[in-house]
Amino acid sequence: MGFKCGIVGLPNVGKSTIFNALTAAEAEAANYPFCTIEPNVGIVEVPDDRLKTLEELVQPKKTVPAVIEFVDIAGLVKGASQGEGLGNQFLGHIKAVDVIVHVVRCFEDSNITHVDGKINPIDDIEVINTELCLKDLDTVEKNIYRVGKLTKSGDKEAKRQVEVFQKVKECLDNGKAVRSLDLNDSELKDLAPLMLITLKPVIYVTNVSEEDLPDGKDNEMVNQVREFANTENSETVVISGAIESEISVMDEEEKLEFLSSYGLTESGLNKLIRQGYETLGLRTYFTAGVQEVRAWTIHVGDTAPQAAGVIHTDFERGFIAAETIGYEEFVKQGSRQAANEAGVMRKEGKTYIVKDGDVILFRFNV
Repeated sequence: MGFKCGIVGLPNVGKSTIFNALTAAEAEAANYPFCTIEPNVGIVEVPDDRLKTLEELVQPKKTVPAVIEFVDIAGLVKGASQGEGLGNQFLGHIKAVDVIVHVVRCFEDSNITHVDGKINPIDDIEVINTELCLKDLDTVEKNIYRVGKLTKSGDKEAKRQVEVFQKVKECLDNGKAVRSLDLNDSELKDLAPLMLITLKPVIYVTNVSEEDLPDGKDNEMVNQVREFANTENSETVVISGAIESEISVMDEEEKLEFLSSYGLTESGLNKLIRQGYETLGLRTYFTAGVQEVRAWTIHVGDTAPQAAGVIHTDFERGFIAAETIGYEEFVKQGSRQAANEAGVMRKEGKTYIVKDGDVILFRFNV
């Protein structure tokens, strides 16, 4: 599994339309609030031309790409943190994702109603963010009370944790997401058990009309979202749900030709996946043998044993070495055997930091 994206936003901003287009699933998309009750889940393959090249060179029995899980979470409304619109249920689903994809409507269409009767992307964002902050505030206050009782006995660790929680509470009281704070590793460790929603990274997806492609720079609503995203160190991706719906049923050649007519070189899905990898600090390495060529997702800075553990915990526990070739070198030599004979295969140990594109054969013993 690459990572899990939770798609959120107000009702009728295009979440389910975009979800359907990205995953070719069949989530209900209708012109009324709460048409999505239980979260729809779709698994999407990560596009990677390197995997196709390795497949052509190795000719394996099967090829397995990295995948991303998209979760279409029902539209949140004002009062969700207090249970409005089944809010508690919906907010619970968000806790399980790695990154929040916040869809914001940046187009006018009289045929598609807006829950507030008007299109204002910043107001829409603030409604969602306020509810997420209120939910986190409730969590933090409960933990301040719980851990605070331990400070009465002179527990220094508890006192330090309460100080961290109070810092976060002040941030949330001001209506700001916890991710906007400059937290150190120790503070992040203290907060991890709380599973705070506003600590999760966010990618704002501006859903625009076809006329605003490719980058939406002439759309004032998109520019407002970009400015807001910058204030909390988040990123923005411009997508047209209408275009994504059209290309979702096309073959690759038709898709590229259609996208080029709008000045696009890739789909919104590809842009979103690339941004997701960058936001979460993810990279890809490959295993390539006659049985299987496969892409594996790891974090930047992962060592060879940690990368091996993504395949199986036994690989990490019994790690001996990683026989490694860079992707470009593998393609140049044409095979693992040729690379070995050319003396470009490296035997890396436990401290080796795996690089994006490495083609690896792990040696282990358990």
